Amino acid sequence: MTTSTTATDVNQPSLQPASPTGRKLSLPVLLLVIAGVLALTSVVRIITGADGITNVSQMSTALELAVPIGLAGLGGLWAERAGVVNIGLEGMMILGTWFGAWAGFQWGPWTGVLVGIAGGAIGGLLHAFVTITFNVNHIVSGVAINILALGATRYLAPLAFVGHQGGSAKQSPPVESLGDFTVPGLSDALRDLNAKGWFFVSDIAGLLGGLVTNVSWLTLLAVALIPATWWILWRTAFGLRLRSCGENPVAAESLGVNVYKYKYLAVIISGGLAGLGGAFLSIVANPFYLEGQTGGRGFIGLAAMIFGNWMPGGLALGAGLFGYTDSLNLRGGSENVHALLLLGALLLLIGAIWMAVRKKYVGAAITAVVGALVLTWYAVTNEVPNQVVAATPYVITLIVLALSAQRLRMPKADGLPYRKGQGK
Repeated sequence: MTTSTTATDVNQPSLQPASPTGRKLSLPVLLLVIAGVLALTSVVRIITGADGITNVSQMSTALELAVPIGLAGLGGLWAERAGVVNIGLEGMMILGTWFGAWAGFQWGPWTGVLVGIAGGAIGGLLHAFVTITFNVNHIVSGVAINILALGATRYLAPLAFVGHQGGSAKQSPPVESLGDFTVPGLSDALRDLNAKGWFFVSDIAGLLGGLVTNVSWLTLLAVALIPATWWILWRTAFGLRLRSCGENPVAAESLGVNVYKYKYLAVIISGGLAGLGGAFLSIVANPFYLEGQTGGRGFIGLAAMIFGNWMPGGLALGAGLFGYTDSLNLRGGSENVHALLLLGALLLLIGAIWMAVRKKYVGAAITAVVGALVLTWYAVTNEVPNQVVAATPYVITLIVLALSAQRLRMPKADGLPYRKGQGK
């Protein structure tokens, strides 16, 4: 096995992960697309008067809500790059919330973070043991992990929390804050600029202001894990070997890679990252464990990973999108979601025009019809029901996955059974 840090060795063609299908966006083009969406959002804000869709508080809340989704997605990425589908992310997050709060209220929040990671890693180890050693179907194992985690925490919560001040059968005592930071001067300047309501400039200020205002130290750590994951998996020999297990484990084994070891490591790390996301929920987002507080974020994290095409950068964009829509529940939900109907309609109509230019006439017609219906919904109403506000993150998840499905390429051996020596 070569020690090269990239998958470019001509002597190892079988270990080179295949490129995603379809045209890959370059960084300048991607930045231009993001700038265009922000500009369109600014136009919608001015038309509708819904200043809350890009203010500093909205963006700060969106960042906080994106972190657990992003961590769950990172967990899924590590496992699936090694060829193991991890539907059990939700259960591993649940373990992280319970273990994090249990240790946090007794020994401090940072201890809670570490124990929360360990709790999720235990779930990852169990998933690895069942799927890798015994070759159980990955989906079945993941669902079992979710059920087991929910049942275990529901059983343990009364035993651990009842009798302590602030604790109950479904809630832990409060956990001490980890603390946060605000960049002095810059935060106030961006907030003032955002309040002016200028086209585009104020919206950029709102976005940047959310990144430097009341940011938890754990948020900073979580954001740093995204480039760290990219560097480890795509720029080190360890990462090459791990990814080869998800692309062609038989070829990897023939070159001396211990496939079982790398799969185990990947799934345990996956569980630890999901557990960290759970600990974030019970220590930072809320200073206590509460039954059901994951709210399906493990599944949304999995969707963010798929949206990001099994890449850390795309995953981060997906987590940010889902975190933003989730934040609408907390800040001016009905007004902001109503404004986003106009934004969605405009994006759909632009997408229809783009499809027509590329001669995809059927898709263009369907997209145009849907865009017209959404525009009509916006025009004939002044607000949206609370049920629609609550469902917005999940609806966005389905729409985004549906629109991005054609450009996705999962690791070739993802979810496939593997036995040591099967290539002989």
